[in-house]
Amino acid sequence: MPRFSIILPVFKVQGFLRECLDSVLRQSYRDIEVIAVDDCSPDGCGAILDEYAALDPRLRVLHLPENVGLGRARNAGMPHARGDFLFFLDSDDTLTPGALRAMADRLDETGDPDVLVFDYARTYWWGGTRRNVLAQVLADAAGATFTVAERPEILDLLMVVWNKVYRREFVTGHGFAFPPGYYEDTPWTFPVLLSAERIATLDRICLDYRQRRQGNILSTTSRKHFDIHDQYARVFDFVDSRPHLASWLPYLHAKMGEHCLDILSKPDRLPPADKAEFFRRTAEMFRARRPAGAVVPPELRVLQGSYPLYAARMRADRGVRELRRRSQRPRRAAAARLTRAASAVTARRSLDRELVVYSAFSHRGVLGDPGAIYLKSREIAPRLRGVWVARDEETAALLPPDVERVVLDTPEYRRVTARAGFFVNNVNWPGTLVKRPGSVHIHTHQGTPLKYMAADLLAKPGARLGVDVPQMLRRADRWDHSLVANLHSELVWERAYPCHFTSARTGSPRNDVLVAADPERIAAARARLGVPDGHTAVLYAPTRREYRRGGHVERLDLARFAEDLGPGHTLLVRLHPSLATGPARGLGLSELHRRGVLVDATDEPHVEDVMLAADLLVTDYSALMFDYALLDRPIVLHADDWDAYTASRGVYFDVTAEPPGHVARSYRELAWLLASGSWRDEESARLRARFRDRFGGFDDGRAAERVVRTLLLGEDLKSDAGDMGDAGHAGTASGEGAASGEGAASGEGGDGEGASASRVPSPHSAPDDLLASS
Repeated sequence: MPRFSIILPVFKVQGFLRECLDSVLRQSYRDIEVIAVDDCSPDGCGAILDEYAALDPRLRVLHLPENVGLGRARNAGMPHARGDFLFFLDSDDTLTPGALRAMADRLDETGDPDVLVFDYARTYWWGGTRRNVLAQVLADAAGATFTVAERPEILDLLMVVWNKVYRREFVTGHGFAFPPGYYEDTPWTFPVLLSAERIATLDRICLDYRQRRQGNILSTTSRKHFDIHDQYARVFDFVDSRPHLASWLPYLHAKMGEHCLDILSKPDRLPPADKAEFFRRTAEMFRARRPAGAVVPPELRVLQGSYPLYAARMRADRGVRELRRRSQRPRRAAAARLTRAASAVTARRSLDRELVVYSAFSHRGVLGDPGAIYLKSREIAPRLRGVWVARDEETAALLPPDVERVVLDTPEYRRVTARAGFFVNNVNWPGTLVKRPGSVHIHTHQGTPLKYMAADLLAKPGARLGVDVPQMLRRADRWDHSLVANLHSELVWERAYPCHFTSARTGSPRNDVLVAADPERIAAARARLGVPDGHTAVLYAPTRREYRRGGHVERLDLARFAEDLGPGHTLLVRLHPSLATGPARGLGLSELHRRGVLVDATDEPHVEDVMLAADLLVTDYSALMFDYALLDRPIVLHADDWDAYTASRGVYFDVTAEPPGHVARSYRELAWLLASGSWRDEESARLRARFRDRFGGFDDGRAAERVVRTLLLGEDLKSDAGDMGDAGHAGTASGEGAASGEGAASGEGGDGEGASASRVPSPHSAPDDLLASS
């Protein structure tokens, strides 16, 4: 008996059906049966189903003699199901890789609940992806099983059938079935959830919910949308027949009103001539089904009036929105005038040569190179006043209490930035920040660049999508000093940012802790991340892809990777920062972290500590490899899509030809390298040493001190890190040589890679491959 019976109703989806079937039949979890119900589809769906069934015995096809609709097609498939759990999948949607395995594991963990609710993402026809906005509900309920009475918020999720699996005996025992008509999920989902004694959740995106440009029945203008009234009548009848559920009637009454008004407000649902009738029928049902003593929410009181009043209110609301839209432009212009006026006043004040304004990663905290410079400044130059810019009050509250801060775009922010003598940032400052003559801007970047940046993106239209390169360069014109960790970076920044600044061969201040590799800090980092004593910690740090909208491409099955590493290993995973808040976390990472399969280190604020905790770095093309090499620990590149990556983004050199360690071109090769121990052999050490010599030449553990003494204090400091004195001292305390223009810089780039340019003493020390790419 299979674990899952996947019931797949099929009608007029021939353009999407193969993708759906492939997403199911190619899952790593194979204990399934698929019951495809051809609902007398007039296109080629029936032939496609028969073709797949001939190749895979797990797929059975029912050809219905007449079209019965989505709900009844599901009903037709249920008697043929033999699995422990029923899964009703729509034939234009797809499963994400590893989804069935994750469901099966969660069902085992929770002891086969009546219903398992999982997460999904909307995938739009134009290429966008958006995760379920209520995903936190699933995460909050990720512990033991529950009932809706214990967690009523579960009913706030989208009331559809396909984001759940159902224990078959539970379904057959209650005799649940789908009614005919539109909105057939409504009289299924509410009764099922209200009846379930054990519900579990899975905080993982298991399904991509396709948002079609056309062909979606719920976006088809038709009187069929009147079916919603009959469907809610079925829900009310179900509850009325079960007195112990009567307490849910007020909730369902309000839900019905909200749902119907939502349908009425959609421009593409109801024929205009039928809207008044739909409103009247909704209002009648709302009055008739109102439970005794139920309070009508303010937003539903419109149903107590007439349709003309409702229509007038809707017109008024549209008018208000239009007025707000039209008023935004004058308000923005007025705000700009006020900013210019305030700047004119503050410009008459003298600069404070001991005031340093810091920011990092778009005002997210005391982090990165600016954070390292700030801490060193407090140690060796306490007379310098350091002030951090926080993006909002919430971020400001998270800063240590002894850190002075201002919130972006507040009067305090404008006063401080108007008088500061120095600005230190690893991304671009807002364009509204006016740079005064004599102030000094220090740009630290976010790492050594491998992939194309800034002006070089002009030749890569896909990679520069949404990036205003000319504006980026105008802001970079305000930098005075560009910190570099190696000659490679120096050349790249000059090529990518042809702007007005001087290179400072300081090394990367944030990497001082990697050079020092303090044993106590390493032990503390491993303990905080949960790495057991004696374990080998493997850090997997993938970068984003420009050939996929949204940037996320799942290159590894993380559950399998963690399993293949075997006992005595801890897998740490750190996503690219630009993917941290998108669907990537929901594609299994959060759930695997909760189950202890791996450690999600994406939110660890200090990436340096994550690197210190790791014994091995597995990455693809992330800039972390340049920093991690300073630890002299093994690195393995997983470069299975190198050609696609280089074609879409562009790179400054072939890292697979001059790697920091062994290169795996497939998961099979990666698994062999790790299992055989070759990841730490002599060849690995030789490659790593050559890589470190090339890209870590200026990192000697004194980068932060070097920046403070030469660029902030104006001292003449000679160092083994390079010709720092001439390159770094130009235009510091006196402000001489400061770039003209406004502000500072922007976080265009990502992957921990910064953006800037440099004055290069001589190109002859550059590697041949980089010169060729120039």
